[in-house]
Amino acid sequence: MSASPNTADVLIFDLDGTLIDSAHDIAAAVNEYLESKGWPEQDPAFVEGFIGNGPRRLLLDLLRAVGLPHDDATVDEAVPTYIANYERSPARHTRFYAHVEEDLHRLREAGFRLGLCTNKPHALTLKVLDLLGIAPLFEAVVGADAAPACKPDPAHLLAVCERMGVPPESVAYVGDTAVDQATAAAAGISFHVVPWGGGSLLQVDEAFRLDRLADLMALKPAAARRTA
Repeated sequence: MSASPNTADVLIFDLDGTLIDSAHDIAAAVNEYLESKGWPEQDPAFVEGFIGNGPRRLLLDLLRAVGLPHDDATVDEAVPTYIANYERSPARHTRFYAHVEEDLHRLREAGFRLGLCTNKPHALTLKVLDLLGIAPLFEAVVGADAAPACKPDPAHLLAVCERMGVPPESVAYVGDTAVDQATAAAAGISFHVVPWGGGSLLQVDEAFRLDRLADLMALKPAAARRTA
């Protein structure tokens, strides 16, 4: 990665931990499953540490970490139950991080094209975006089960680029986890990290560390800024 960001007029975002704090709703769905098995509930802050790799890895890693059964059969049963729990109440406690909603609108108004690449299931992603009122801001949304392979496989991020009809060199990807960072690197796409979620823990050049999403305005090509 270069010491300073390239220009970009297409911004693709991760969702959980990047645009929204969804840990309490995800934890509620996990805990509803655990309670149904007679297993102890887990604190949302603990559950949050497992978010980012999709439902199966979330459940597998969490069950393993707390010493509960995590064989394939158990996880196979847990995943659809967890998703059904989550779908019943996907945004009750979910909130935007500071300035995210207003900054997304500002970026669109400035002429940026926006996409979304998330390991959340596709239908659930669309439902959350709709409930939060930001679905119309995104030209392309690709959840984990709508991609050829999910993050950290670069095919996921490149699938969003393909749907938007843009080359990777015109794109910046914004996320909060090492999975997001690895995905962008493998796809040959510039990566920028938010300061919340797990973003503060990532090792990135300071030029690629955001204070808020509006900082991405600096990526707009100079000619476009002059005509905006």
